[in-house]
Amino acid sequence: MPGIADRLRMVQERIARAAERAGRDPGTVRLVAVSKTKPVAEIREAVAAGAAALGENYVQELVRKRSEIGDEVEWHFIGHLQTNKVKLLAPFCALVHGVDSLKLAGEINRRAGECGRRQPVLIEAKLSQEETKFGVEAAEVTDLARAIGDLPNVELRGLMVMPPFAEDPEASRPYFVQLRQLQQRLLEAGIPPERCGEFSMGMTADYEVAIAEGATIVRVGTAIFGPRHAAGA
Repeated sequence: MPGIADRLRMVQERIARAAERAGRDPGTVRLVAVSKTKPVAEIREAVAAGAAALGENYVQELVRKRSEIGDEVEWHFIGHLQTNKVKLLAPFCALVHGVDSLKLAGEINRRAGECGRRQPVLIEAKLSQEETKFGVEAAEVTDLARAIGDLPNVELRGLMVMPPFAEDPEASRPYFVQLRQLQQRLLEAGIPPERCGEFSMGMTADYEVAIAEGATIVRVGTAIFGPRHAAGA
């Protein structure tokens, strides 16, 4: 069975091929290796093999792993962020993928200001009817983007979506298309391109489809690290 380094290389190669099929420069797609629940030893293997960005779903787990691994990689937060946990991420987080309310954005603004930095974020759009999914309803994304634009310590960079899980990667395509349509709506509303240019979409099951539809960030875990361990492992 291939090791982590081999699996990472295979994912990187598939990303490059998917981009080329879509007529895109492979360099326009960034890989976030989703390391949630994975032990530090396995994460170090991925970093040694070239993983440049790591994604975590739980704040305490991210903070603990960063304390052991350090800042030779970017740390991305890709889960649902509670306002009372923002202070733990504010000093260093490269990108918060899931801003879903002005209240959360305001707390990020406050804590980032205390750290003397601007925190890059994405707005998470809720495009499915799953009750377990977080995010902002499509009709509210433009208003939230405008409001974030007024926060001096928050840097809006784009949008994120997490479609319902499906065995068929094609089932995710409509959600990726909708995210692009949301970006067009933002542009038409006068949101500057640099504030809505990033698309965080696509996971192990569907990242090649996401790239075909314009993903600039894909979040891949299982294809690199294997099946998930128990939380906190």
